[in-house]
Amino acid sequence: MMLSDVMEDYLKAIYQLQRGTDDRIKTSEIAEELDVTSPTVTSMVDKLEERGLVDREKYRGVTLTDEGETVALEVVRHHRLLEAYLTEHLDYDWSEVHAEADRLEHHISEDFEARVADALGEPDVDPHGSPIPSADLEPPERPDGESIAEFEEGDTVVVEEVADRDAEILSYLADHGVEPGVELEILEVAPFGMVTARSSDADEPVSLPDRVAHHVRVARPPELEQ
Repeated sequence: MMLSDVMEDYLKAIYQLQRGTDDRIKTSEIAEELDVTSPTVTSMVDKLEERGLVDREKYRGVTLTDEGETVALEVVRHHRLLEAYLTEHLDYDWSEVHAEADRLEHHISEDFEARVADALGEPDVDPHGSPIPSADLEPPERPDGESIAEFEEGDTVVVEEVADRDAEILSYLADHGVEPGVELEILEVAPFGMVTARSSDADEPVSLPDRVAHHVRVARPPELEQ
């Protein structure tokens, strides 16, 4: 089935919005994710439904069909493998790779994908900690973590995943040692949303405003879980 780049972008967006929820995805959520108008989303959803890629219920939203999910997983796999390759082999900063991968993800062959995966040693996650779908396109398990803003003063957590879309936020986090695998001690949670934490890789505490904190998913270290 030949699909346009835009159709694949919509399927990827719906897949990402579906992560961690059993609810259908509303048109307004897709519009916000892709920065387009709701009428534009409605028109595209009509086309995806005609092709059997989404299931839509009036006034309730959409979900991916099995076929739609397979397409989305392939695009996500391409995207995250490319992000990993760009950082590990071409010296891209992790704040730069999202836009490059967005441009390339629709245009690589399956042979190229396999060679990239082999060169990387078949990684499980991309540079931002997001799980990479396997070659058989089984949906990866979602990490157990949640936003660092949900934790309390005195908690010790490990960074699992950082949202990859905002280059400015990624640069800020990297400058302060907030990356996947890093342990953080939460020093203060201000009532207006600011989280202050100390990274095990940095001398100075880092302040995470609300909009930054929600980009950082963390979990308690296994030895501290009840």
